[in-house]
Amino acid sequence: MKNKTVIITGAGSGLGKAIALRFAKEHANVVVSDIDEENAKKVVSEIEKNKGTATFIKADTSNPKDCESLVKQTVSKYGSLHYAVNNAGIGGEMAKTADYPLDSWEKVIAINLSGVLYGCKFQIPEIIKSGGGAIVNMASILGSVGSANSVAYVAAKHGVVGLTKTAALEYATENVRINSVGPGYIKTPLLDQIDEEQKEQLVALHPVGRLGKPEEVANMVFWLCSDEASFVTGSYYTVDGGYTAQ
Repeated sequence: MKNKTVIITGAGSGLGKAIALRFAKEHANVVVSDIDEENAKKVVSEIEKNKGTATFIKADTSNPKDCESLVKQTVSKYGSLHYAVNNAGIGGEMAKTADYPLDSWEKVIAINLSGVLYGCKFQIPEIIKSGGGAIVNMASILGSVGSANSVAYVAAKHGVVGLTKTAALEYATENVRINSVGPGYIKTPLLDQIDEEQKEQLVALHPVGRLGKPEEVANMVFWLCSDEASFVTGSYYTVDGGYTAQ
């Protein structure tokens, strides 16, 4: 991936950070994008400390103008765009469907679903210009199964899977591969908000008997972008320790 450029949204922590580090390890030019400037810049510093190439570009994925600017700034700095990982997302409120707060619904859909569309809309033309490449959209295990009290998140992630399949069909002949990944519950800062008993309950949902590691998801994302996955497009890959096999 030397001299190839990748945009990763939500790259300031968790899965996005792990994905950024994975691409940097393979000598890609890594654009670390997030609304969290402080943590994103720490990721850039970590990459540069290990002799990698990275830059921070602030962008709110729920804002189409930000998504367009992110791509424009990336191409201005590195000359082209080859890969993108639309990873930014939020969990949203927890409530039954009839009680779900509409403001939370709108926010979750805006970031987790519309943000992926905006990303693809501006990334695809530049990837075509560069001669082709790949996009990975971050879905979830909840892109294929339901979960009580998470109607907005589940709806958004199901939408990401469908959006990905549709875009993959549309650009298959233009050398742009588009896939989605569905992580199970992964050890990230998002899980710091729950207590040990709740964590144990989450572990029990995974047949392998543990939570996933960010690096395990990053490996799948990297593979999907690599030439080793040259015949893979329109697919939805779970990295879930067997969660969805039950």
